[in-house]
Amino acid sequence: MMAMLTRRAAALAALAALLSLGVLPGVAMAQGTLRIITWADYVPADVAAQFTKETGIKVEVTLSNNEEMISKLRATRGAGFDIAQPSQDRILGPQQEFGIYKPIDLTKVKVDLIQPDLLATVRRNATVGGKLYALPYVWGAEGMVVNTQRTKVADYLDLCRSDLKGRTSVRLRRPTLMAFAFAMGKDPFALYGDPKAYSALMDQVGARLIACKSNFRFFFDNRDQLLNGMRSGELHAAMMWDSGGWKLARENPAIKFIAPKSGALGWLDTYTLPARGKNEAAVYAWINFTLRPEIAARIAKNIGNFSAAKGAEPLTDPKLRAQFAESFPRGFKDVRWYPAIPPGLEEIEGRVLDRIKAAK
Repeated sequence: MMAMLTRRAAALAALAALLSLGVLPGVAMAQGTLRIITWADYVPADVAAQFTKETGIKVEVTLSNNEEMISKLRATRGAGFDIAQPSQDRILGPQQEFGIYKPIDLTKVKVDLIQPDLLATVRRNATVGGKLYALPYVWGAEGMVVNTQRTKVADYLDLCRSDLKGRTSVRLRRPTLMAFAFAMGKDPFALYGDPKAYSALMDQVGARLIACKSNFRFFFDNRDQLLNGMRSGELHAAMMWDSGGWKLARENPAIKFIAPKSGALGWLDTYTLPARGKNEAAVYAWINFTLRPEIAARIAKNIGNFSAAKGAEPLTDPKLRAQFAESFPRGFKDVRWYPAIPPGLEEIEGRVLDRIKAAK
C-alpha cells in the first residue's frame, strides 16, 4: 500500500512539473524527431533546444521557400516532413490539385493564443471542402529598400529609371509580377477568377520587366545576396522584405524600407501538416509551444517580423515596432494582402518568368 502511495505521489509530482513548464501530459509522451520544412530564421536554435528539453522531441529543419516546399511535397505526395510553413495564399490551390496537406485538428491547438483577425484571414484562404488546412505563424510585407544618400524612389517602376541602370534588383518570382502589375495601375488579384484576362495582364507585366532587365544588377536568389548588395553600394534600390530593410536601416540610417505608392504586398506564413507526415503528436506540441507569447516573441525577433500569437506584440523589440510605424505611417492601409491563388495561375506566371529569364 505504501509503495502504491509513493508511486502515485511521484506521478503527481512529475505531472506538476510538466504543467509548470506548460507541457501537457499527452505532449510529454510525444517522441522521436519533428521534421520541419520552413524559411530561414523561422526556427531559432535556442527555441528548438528549449522545445527538445521540455518534450524530448528533436527538431530537424530543412530551409526552403514557397515554390520548393510545394514542389517537394508534390513529389512525395505530402511525405518527408511533419510541418511545412508556406504562405497562406499557397495552400488552397496545391491542396485542390495535389492533396499535399491534411486538415488541422483544432481540438489539439490552443486556439485562444492566436490573434483572431489573422486566424480569420487564414480561415478564408486555407479552407478547402469545409476543412481548415493551416494556422497563422508570422506576418510581414514586401516593399522597397532604398539608400537615400544615393537616390529617391516612390514605387516599383522607379527601379526601371534610366539613372538607376545596373543599380537595382528584384526576385524573379511571382511577388515581382504582382508588384509591377499594381505599379502599372492594374489589380492582378481582381483577375484571379479569369485566367484569360490574368494571362494577358501577366504578359504585359512580363514585357515591362523585360524592357527593364538591363536596370537589374542581378535577380537575387537569397536575402544575404541582396543585403550585401545594398551594404556595399552595388545596389541603390531594390524590392525587398520589410525585415531585411529594417535590418539594413539599423546598420545604416541612410537605408530605408518604404511602402511603395501602389502598396506593399502583405504576406502571412503558416503552420501546415503535410499529408503523409509521421509525427503528428510532435506537430501539435510544437504549435502550442511556439504560440506561447514569450516563445513567439523570441521567434519574431529572430526573423525580424511579427508573430500571429496573441500577447507576443508587447514583448516584441520596441525598435522593430518603431520601424514598422515609420515604414507604414497609415498602418495596414498601405498593405495589399495576398488572397488564395486558384489552381493554374502559377503555371501562367511560370511561363512569363521563364520568358523574362531567357530575354537578352
